[in-house]
Amino acid sequence: MSEIKLGRVLIEGKTKIVYELTETPGQVLLQSKDRITAGDGAKAHNLEGKAAISTATTSAIFELLNNAGIKTHFVKRHSDTSFIARRCEMIPIEWVTRRIATGSFLKRNPGVREGYRFCPLKLETFFKASSPLSSILDDANHDPQWSREQLIEAKLNVGGVTIGRDEYEILAKSTVTIFEILEKSWASVDCSLVDMKIEFGVQSDTGELVLADVIDSDSWRLWPAGDRRLMKDKQVYRELKDVTPEALETVKRNFAWVAERVALLSPKPHARVVVIMGSPTDTGHCEKICAACRQYGVPCEMRVCSAHKATDEALNILAEYEGNHECIDITGEGIPTVFVAVAGRSNGLGPVLSGNSAWPVINCPPLSSDWAAQDVWSSLHLPSGLGCGTVLSAEAAALNAAQILGLSDHVIWSKLRASQLNSWIGLKMADKKVRKD
Repeated sequence: MSEIKLGRVLIEGKTKIVYELTETPGQVLLQSKDRITAGDGAKAHNLEGKAAISTATTSAIFELLNNAGIKTHFVKRHSDTSFIARRCEMIPIEWVTRRIATGSFLKRNPGVREGYRFCPLKLETFFKASSPLSSILDDANHDPQWSREQLIEAKLNVGGVTIGRDEYEILAKSTVTIFEILEKSWASVDCSLVDMKIEFGVQSDTGELVLADVIDSDSWRLWPAGDRRLMKDKQVYRELKDVTPEALETVKRNFAWVAERVALLSPKPHARVVVIMGSPTDTGHCEKICAACRQYGVPCEMRVCSAHKATDEALNILAEYEGNHECIDITGEGIPTVFVAVAGRSNGLGPVLSGNSAWPVINCPPLSSDWAAQDVWSSLHLPSGLGCGTVLSAEAAALNAAQILGLSDHVIWSKLRASQLNSWIGLKMADKKVRKD
C-alpha cells in the first residue's frame, strides 16, 4: 500500500469515512468501517472484517463497470479497507431498481405477490432526508419516496448542476443500464440480482454526472439460483430477531461468499472474431475492423485466403478453427467465433465460408468508388442456403460481430450496453445545448 497524505474529513457516515487527499486535488479516499446497520441506523452492530469484505466487493464491481464503459468516480483500490475516488458532490437521491417484487415494495403495494417479475425494470427514487439539502423537505419520514415529478420540481442544485428533466432522464437510464449489466454478470455465476440501490454524484472538476458512493452487499438483494431461501445479502441481517455473535458470523460469511464470487464476474471474453481477407491489399480495411472489435473487448485476428484461387485452403482454415485443440476451451467446448469476410470485386469468400460452416459469417467488402454499385451484388445476391449478412463499414462489421458474441458473453454484452448508453447521453446533452443556444 502506497503512502498517501489524508486531509480533512469531508463526511462521515454510518459505514464509511471520506477523506480529502491533500496531494491529489480532486480525489478522495473512502475508508470503510467494520459496521453494519439497518433501518436507517435503528439497528447497528460492529462486524469485524466487514470493511475489508465491503472494499473488495465494491472495488471489483466498480472495476467491472469502468471496464464496461460506465462513468464512475472509482479510481483504484488503495488498501484492504479503502479505495481512491474522484471527488464528487453527492446527489441526495437513492435510485432503486427492482427486477423482482419483494421487501418494502410489497408493504407499499399491497396485493402484489412476492416474486412478481418487473419487465421492464421497476425504477424508484428516494430522497435522502439526512443530506445537507434535506431542509427543502419538511418530512418526518426517513428517506421518503419521490416521484419523477417531485424530483424534477425540487430543482436540486448539486455541484453547480441543477437536476432537471434532462438530468433525471440521464440518471434514470444510467441506473437501469447499470442494473442490467450487473444482472447479466451475476447470472453468469447462477445468481439472481433481485434489486439494487445506487447513488450518483457530480464530479467536482468536470461537472459530469457519475456513479458514486459504494456498491456492496448493503446495496442489493442476491438470490443464488434464484432461490430466496439462499439469499446472501443484508436482508439476512435485517430479518434477525436475536443478533447473536453466531448470527453475525453467518452474515459475515454471506458477505464473504459474495466478495469471492464478485471476482468471477469479469473473465476474459470467451469469444473471437476472425477476419479473412481475399488479398493482402485489404489489410488496412481489416485492421479497422479489428480495432473496432477491440473497443468491445472482442479478440480479433486476421488471415489471408482467396476462395477463388485457393478454395481448399479456405476450407482448411475453417477446419483449423473448428477442430484445432487450441480453439477448444477447458470445458471441451469450441470458442464462439464470428468470421468476417473481406473480399472485393466478386466476393466468393463470404459465401464459401458460410456454406461450409455453422458459424456466423459477415461480409464486409472493401468497395471502391469506381465499381461499388456492381461489386456489392456479389455479397448481397447469394445462392439459397447461405446466411451471411453484409455490412459496408468496418465499424458496423465489428458491432454486428460483437452483438452476436454478446448473446453468450456478458462481458462483451456489457460493453455494448454501456456504449449505447453513452451514445444516448451524448445525444441528450447535445439536445439540451441546442435548446439553450
